[in-house]
Amino acid sequence: MAELQTPDETPLLQVRNLQIGAMAYPPGERPHPIEIVKGVSFTLERGKVLGLIGESGAGKSTIGLSPLAYGRGGVTITGGEVLLDGVDILKLGKSGTRALRGARVCYVSQSAAASFNPAHKLGDQVIEATVRHGLMSRGEARQRAVELFGILGLPDPESFGNRYPHQVSGGQLQRAMTAMALCSRPELIVFDEPTTALDVTTQIDVLAAIKTAIEKTGTAALYITHDLAVVAQVADDIMVLRNGETVEYGSVEKIIENPDAEYTRELVNVRAIRHEEAADQSDRFFEMTNISASYGTMPVLFDVSLHVPRGQTLAIVGESGSGKSTLARVATGLLPPTAGSVRFGGQDLPPALKNRSREELRRLQLIYQMADTAMNPRQTVGGIIGRAVTFYERLRGSARRGRVNELLEQIEMGSGYYDRYPAELSGGQKQRVAIARALAARPELIICDEPTSALDPLVADGILKLLLQLQKEEQLSYIFITHDIAIVRAIADSVAVMHQGKLVRFGPKAEALSPPFDDYTDLLLKSVPEMKIGWLEDVLASRRTVSAGN
Repeated sequence: MAELQTPDETPLLQVRNLQIGAMAYPPGERPHPIEIVKGVSFTLERGKVLGLIGESGAGKSTIGLSPLAYGRGGVTITGGEVLLDGVDILKLGKSGTRALRGARVCYVSQSAAASFNPAHKLGDQVIEATVRHGLMSRGEARQRAVELFGILGLPDPESFGNRYPHQVSGGQLQRAMTAMALCSRPELIVFDEPTTALDVTTQIDVLAAIKTAIEKTGTAALYITHDLAVVAQVADDIMVLRNGETVEYGSVEKIIENPDAEYTRELVNVRAIRHEEAADQSDRFFEMTNISASYGTMPVLFDVSLHVPRGQTLAIVGESGSGKSTLARVATGLLPPTAGSVRFGGQDLPPALKNRSREELRRLQLIYQMADTAMNPRQTVGGIIGRAVTFYERLRGSARRGRVNELLEQIEMGSGYYDRYPAELSGGQKQRVAIARALAARPELIICDEPTSALDPLVADGILKLLLQLQKEEQLSYIFITHDIAIVRAIADSVAVMHQGKLVRFGPKAEALSPPFDDYTDLLLKSVPEMKIGWLEDVLASRRTVSAGN
């Protein structure tokens, strides 16, 4: 880290009474202004990292973009000051802010894949802003990029920039984007959820690379996230936000070890769910035996066998590309296997969805990761759930409406949501509607494909508690696909660990999550961030690396 400042030095960044607004366009009502950020203030010294944490809609990203004098999505900075080296950047004008962005203040987004042009080499894109601002010659910028590739742990730093975006992994692309931000030697970088879209194993490598780069370059940073355990590894101070206001602001130690606010305590204690695994897991209510599958000529699953007892939860865990979701596609008939069988309640299921009866479809339902993309935005909640009610129970009119309202009560939303559209719902509410649609079939097994990965921790906890409650009430069985070991510990009875299309571990939760471990399971378990200062350094020192190149 850079040297600490003396008391008479001006802090790098001072945000004073920041107010940000936007126009709201509620259905059926006249547009009206709303306040998104309500008088937030903080200070950031050179070489320090401030974590901005809170749920979706808290104002994290909106506040984080203020040092670039930028309002995304139609928002406007309506009041306050944003002082960079004592100068209010909100008064710089268009030419002043253009000179600022990409030079003195840089931004790293959540999705690196969406930020790179697939037609250009990485090296050219990393140095582009630095050269355009006239901060270095092209040769100097290329040398700077090579230096940063090395600091960030990228392979073959001298030649890495010759690759195109599609030729590197997601973790490497995120580190390349960090190199792009650091290339101009900025005073401040805004990291906007830079590891959220990554697998848990890859996340650790990227997080470590970001921390190393900040320490070696002395750049200050705002780190935006909804994961308190992650930000605790890189930040010096943390500001907890909710509904556009500061809930709590202090050192990392203060926030995670002795928080004052109830909301902060909830964030610290998230995933406090404790589900005791079933003692008897011998029942083979749902069973997949010797499953192999391919996409075209490419094999993706290799001789996978597992089972789920009635009324229990099997968690399938592994990183992207491990075969988790492909296994779900085989189970639902969306991808017929090239070998093996699927049995449900003692009977073989037809391999292809089109050959399954209405009754076979009813018994096995699927909840998708992204509720947004699984719903018709032009249908109301009542229409979305009602369609399933009509298909499986042939109910219409008042009987259909009554059944939909019953389901809305079951997911703890109520009949008041019947006529609302998806755009009027929060992320957690949309996922609850997706659960209600699955329940409309009165299923016996539900496959949950990462249903909480896009949700904030507290909202995700609410969904997990609802699923456990429904399991108890309806004797439901679940296959829960996830890469989050904390969720596995919270809800599973049994655990299957997938890696490169193969089953590397399967058994009761206590057994599967206890040593001795194979190398991959060991890596997976050690990569789950803990609410502990110094955890990142400890895990990097102790974990066994299965493969390089993330």
